[in-house]
Amino acid sequence: MKRCIHIVCGCLTLTCGFLMAAVIVLAGRMPEQFNVVEGTSLSLQGAVKVGSQKTAEGRSVSAASLSAGSSYTASLKLFGLFPVKDVAVKVVDASSVIPCGTPFGIKMFTDGVLVVGMSAVDTPNGSYNPAKSAGIKVGDVIVSIEGETVTTTEQVAQMVEESGGKSLTFKIRRDNILFEVRFVPAKSVNENRWKAGMWVRDSSAGIGTLTFFSPSTNVFAGLGHAVCDVDTGEILPLSSGEIVPARIYSVNRGVIGTPGELRGGFESGTLGNLTVNGETGIYGALTSQPVYGDAVPVAMKQQVKSGKAQVLTTIDGTTPKLYDIQIDQVRYNDSSPTRNMVIVITDPELLEKTGGIVQGMSGSPILQDGKLIGAVTHVFVNDPTKGFAIFAENMLKTAESVAMQNPAA
Repeated sequence: MKRCIHIVCGCLTLTCGFLMAAVIVLAGRMPEQFNVVEGTSLSLQGAVKVGSQKTAEGRSVSAASLSAGSSYTASLKLFGLFPVKDVAVKVVDASSVIPCGTPFGIKMFTDGVLVVGMSAVDTPNGSYNPAKSAGIKVGDVIVSIEGETVTTTEQVAQMVEESGGKSLTFKIRRDNILFEVRFVPAKSVNENRWKAGMWVRDSSAGIGTLTFFSPSTNVFAGLGHAVCDVDTGEILPLSSGEIVPARIYSVNRGVIGTPGELRGGFESGTLGNLTVNGETGIYGALTSQPVYGDAVPVAMKQQVKSGKAQVLTTIDGTTPKLYDIQIDQVRYNDSSPTRNMVIVITDPELLEKTGGIVQGMSGSPILQDGKLIGAVTHVFVNDPTKGFAIFAENMLKTAESVAMQNPAA
């Protein structure tokens, strides 16, 4: 009898330990806040269920009856029994956008001049790097020289050359902090000119995929991740820019260890103006509304589920096509806002032509159950059939912010 009791107690202890560990893990994976569309209530996929729903004052609410702008607290429970955590829930208006999936060209000019490399200057007294010695680092942004705002690499080179060996004051922006450094350029014996010892860049261009635009605000969203400098990996600080039509001519097929690439070129005309280059993509206002398909609702993150979905992308010419994919994982609380889903390409045609996800497909919209749920952002280098995707909800948040800042968009 005692042996049976010991066995039962041991099993209960193990079960309790397992449940406690599961609760801790699940609590860490759940975000602090969910958004729900007006007229609906919070519902989650899987073993975590929504329990009581209360206002800040502790009153129980009928969530589906609340209007946009309202908020409440929901209790999440494992199997509907064991408390996991309480989360904030915000009621929002339903949003519909038009998925695009078309290639577009990006022309960007930086806000200041970006330092992308350092190079010692050969002087009569040996090699020396004046900029590096003064404390300038790769990734810094040159805002001004001697109080004069600089916007181009030519401007920086000219002011350094015209210094004639006199000390110059550089205003630098690093991690959104401004500071000044002062140094004397060095005279290069090889080029017979004054140099600072820096490689700098003032612009960027490339091809990506347009994710969606809002027919009510004319705001567009694309890429699903920021445009970063190829040398530093830093987000390029945007001063101005535009998006232009582009055409895909060929595909460099991806293989294990080497990502593929869509090869294309810019076409004449302008589609819109860039106003934001941020962590979740690039955004701006269209100068004319292109003709695409019908608007679809934007899914909230809790509406995304593992299973079948489709990606809308263009791998030839300018016309997008739907291809089958699988949502392998849904990550509510990943540390990166652009890696919310793990997706797998399953469409035989797309696999044959591209090998999976290739560079240039970033921003390709993903649809599931008639809703826009996200966009492609990254490819797995060790398996090009797989990659990451961002929640459409994350991109919509920035797009709505752009629309509020530019009401005439």
